[in-house]
Amino acid sequence: MRYRIRISPKAERELRAMTAEIRREIAAAIDTLQDNPRPHDVKRLQGHRDIFRKRVGQYRVLYRIRDDILEVLIVRIGNRAEVYRQLDRL
Repeated sequence: MRYRIRISPKAERELRAMTAEIRREIAAAIDTLQDNPRPHDVKRLQGHRDIFRKRVGQYRVLYRIRDDILEVLIVRIGNRAEVYRQLDRL
């Protein structure tokens, strides 16, 4: 079973602001979530039961998993120093 990937408008804007090389790396990492949204290198964020984090070099992809409809929703993409700010608004 493959999960459908959706990217929130905010994450889409964050991704477009990055260089083409970084976008390719992040896109490849996101694609791997279709087959397994909970690989061994993914962690659940502390204080957020439903948000997971995938590391891509100095960048992080934050996402939610909806097992009931087989969907992964990418909510934030950014540099590790910035991406965790304002998570309470998600």
